[in-house]
Amino acid sequence: MALTKEEILDAIASMSVLELSELIKAMEEKFGVSAAAAVAVAAAPAAGGAAAAPAAEEKTEFDVILQEAGAKKVEVIKIVRAATGLGLKEAKDLVDGAPKPVKEGVSKDEAEKLKKELEAAGAKVEVK
Repeated sequence: MALTKEEILDAIASMSVLELSELIKAMEEKFGVSAAAAVAVAAAPAAGGAAAAPAAEEKTEFDVILQEAGAKKVEVIKIVRAATGLGLKEAKDLVDGAPKPVKEGVSKDEAEKLKKELEAAGAKVEVK
């Protein structure tokens, strides 16, 4: 009478760690294999796949950095205030202290829109 896979898995699941370790040793001896080698081979494709995934991911958060205010500083301050919700003094300090981040962790569309507005007012802007 042959055991089904389910019956074998249930039997293994009910074993203690010590019993499981002894079972693995017995299987290695009987079949002339090493469980460590099988685990290393199985883990290699998973690790390779995981490493490739982040490289393929597209960046989703961008920082808008004001490099220079330009000639129309007042216009730039107005845009910074509207985009960030800062008060007049805080927005002026940000513009005066360039290069500084205006907004961080925003979507690509929002970053591009803010960059266009600031550049239209004469500022130099970088999106990272």
